Amino acid sequence: MTSGSAPPRTPLFEGLSPEEPRVLTVSFASDPSASLGVQLCDHDNGLTNEMFLPGYASVGGMAEGDTLARRCGVRLGDVIVAVCGEGHRRYPPDFREEDLEDVTRGTDLIALDSPRKGGGDEEEDREERERRARERRGRVATSKKGGGEAYGALLARIREVKSNPSPDHPLSVSMERHGWDSRAHAWSRFLSARNGNVPAATTMIQAHDRWRAEFFPVDLTEASLQRVMKARAVSEIDVGRGEGGEGVENGGENGGSNAPVVYIDFAKLQEMGAESETLGDDVVKAFVVYTETLLSRSPDPRSPKTSQFVDLSGVRLREGLQSEVLRRLYATFEPNYPETLERMVLYPVPRIMVRAVNAMLSFVNEHTRKKFVITDDLFVVCKGETLFAHLRVVNREIIACRDRRRFFFRLNDLRTSELGWNLKEIETCGSVNGYMKKHLKHGLSFVFD
Repeated sequence: MTSGSAPPRTPLFEGLSPEEPRVLTVSFASDPSASLGVQLCDHDNGLTNEMFLPGYASVGGMAEGDTLARRCGVRLGDVIVAVCGEGHRRYPPDFREEDLEDVTRGTDLIALDSPRKGGGDEEEDREERERRARERRGRVATSKKGGGEAYGALLARIREVKSNPSPDHPLSVSMERHGWDSRAHAWSRFLSARNGNVPAATTMIQAHDRWRAEFFPVDLTEASLQRVMKARAVSEIDVGRGEGGEGVENGGENGGSNAPVVYIDFAKLQEMGAESETLGDDVVKAFVVYTETLLSRSPDPRSPKTSQFVDLSGVRLREGLQSEVLRRLYATFEPNYPETLERMVLYPVPRIMVRAVNAMLSFVNEHTRKKFVITDDLFVVCKGETLFAHLRVVNREIIACRDRRRFFFRLNDLRTSELGWNLKEIETCGSVNGYMKKHLKHGLSFVFD
């Protein structure tokens, strides 16, 4: 699925990060002196978290304006695997070229095989030429561990061709685009989740692969799951980032620092739980569907992020939080989506109940708990880094203003949410639930009557 687009309307929901990469080619044939317009990341450092990247350089940033990279559809995270039809790969291709989708756009493609010079080359049959061209493109570049030779050779080859432009031999850069949960990008997250322990991370990611094979596809037409979807007991709020990867190097929309949110209406779940024996399974399925959907829209597949908002409005916490649903969600999310949680907010929770709620969530590991925000104050939920940087500067004015809430309203133009939400808009909508309904974008794609 293309990043930023609505999920395809189909009754069977597959995982949204295929292992097969997409391919694209940037050709300089029409403008040999053009700049590619990207900032490259060096992956020839001998680091364990780079071992599944197919090449030694990836796109880490993109210049503004009408650059060649943007015209060709280049995005963050794309990995360079060949220059002028010659491979600069870490390992041989895992898939046949003819089976991969070519997502190059708006450019003049050129033949990547070696130019024929007559004589014996012209007498070779087409299949043999194609075989040789594939071998060249699949060439593996060797490099001493952490030596940087492969990355340096790639840059040198690009500079060499650009410094001697020729209509017959234009520069072309071949790239692969891997999904957010492909081994190329996911490995570093699983490795981080196991503190750099390679055997433990390998075991974890293998278990994840087995889980995906067993969990998907999800039949969205199941009556009990449709009940959860139609009630919007689990839904999404996505207002924080630009779509389609455009502008992400400059932060995207709203500064780009806010992950989309999986929204859980806990009161509705408790209400539905009394009438459904399969609610736990259905909530997990809905949660995974939305998590996959939001992560697939991430502008950078190397660091996909979501947040989670548990709306406890109307829930009688003094009678105890029925944490079994949250326990089920955690048991699915933690081992299968490591390092993708930006924030988890439980709201509203009165101050006198925060310690009790924390105790009910004792099954959550310490690393994840640091990302929890448990509060009954929207000012805490909607605290922006820009705002607090400003508050530090004007600390004297805060002290002089006894009414802290009135001071926040005076800084209304600076108020941006930690979750990407605007506090004034939430107040206008009357509630977080109303804000969610206003910003519901693609949820109806999962409703089947």
